[in-house]
Amino acid sequence: MADSDMIKLYSGRILELTADIPFTERLDSPDATVRKRSPLCGSSVTVDLNVADGRVTGFGQDVKACALGQASAAVVGHAILGRTRAELETARDQLKAMLKSDGPVPDAPFDGLEVLQPAKDYKNRHASILLTLDAATEAFAQAEASACA
Repeated sequence: MADSDMIKLYSGRILELTADIPFTERLDSPDATVRKRSPLCGSSVTVDLNVADGRVTGFGQDVKACALGQASAAVVGHAILGRTRAELETARDQLKAMLKSDGPVPDAPFDGLEVLQPAKDYKNRHASILLTLDAATEAFAQAEASACA
């Protein structure tokens, strides 16, 4: 990767987000916990989730990822409380489309993921960027399933 590409990819805003990841403490009693790992780069995210009345009421994350994965985790962390499973799935699908098929930026409140648009040209980074939303949507589904059991 050329130096000019690195500057474009690792913008000042992305680097700011890496220092501003919220909810980095794991939850004491989560309704569900999901760990996801990117096989290409080794980035991993563990998400703890509490759900009540169909909405996220508690969130914790342990992020061991590259700057792009960290930036994604920061944006998701700032937006996730109060969200429904459908909103998380939509955000995940929109982020995937933005990265893989030049789709639009995810809807608010996940529109901060726009900062990751330059990464669409770096397919080896996509899995890391998607980790937190992938883990959160899976955790939400698990939490709902256990509540019904």
